Amino acid sequence: MRILVILLSSSLACLAADTGRLKTEVDPGRAGVFIDGKYVGPAANFKIARTYEVAPGEHEVRLVDPRYQEIVKKVAITAGKKTVLKETMTALPPAKPPFGKLRVENADHFAAVYVNDRFMGHVDEFSNFAQALLLNPGTYEVRIVPLNGSPVTKSVTIEADKTVIVK
Repeated sequence: MRILVILLSSSLACLAADTGRLKTEVDPGRAGVFIDGKYVGPAANFKIARTYEVAPGEHEVRLVDPRYQEIVKKVAITAGKKTVLKETMTALPPAKPPFGKLRVENADHFAAVYVNDRFMGHVDEFSNFAQALLLNPGTYEVRIVPLNGSPVTKSVTIEADKTVIVK
């Protein structure tokens, strides 16, 4: 049993040395973080103690929030080290009414939500009666992409002052 623990500890130390860590300090914290095009979660999830495990080398990090200008940065990750990315996003002008509401539900609360292939946030931001994504009336393709599992894609029609729920 003791040998197994030592071997496991050695394996974990080797694994940690094979990757670096990326910590994000992004305003707003709800911005989606994409590393080399893959959504890894909202920035606030990795602000304090948590970090993203990333292979060593140069990576493209994209910060996306529909209310802000997108930020794309090249970040160099060193094996066994933590790299901190600090960014403040610039606000875009607010959308104009009328609005309808889109709510989404999924078991993965951090699943990415896309509207017409544009990242809008994660499920937990639009999942209950008090939260919704405001959209102008029209027809939209909504895609929910969990971190693990199959994506859900639905076509929805948003009407002014009405709520549509996608599950």
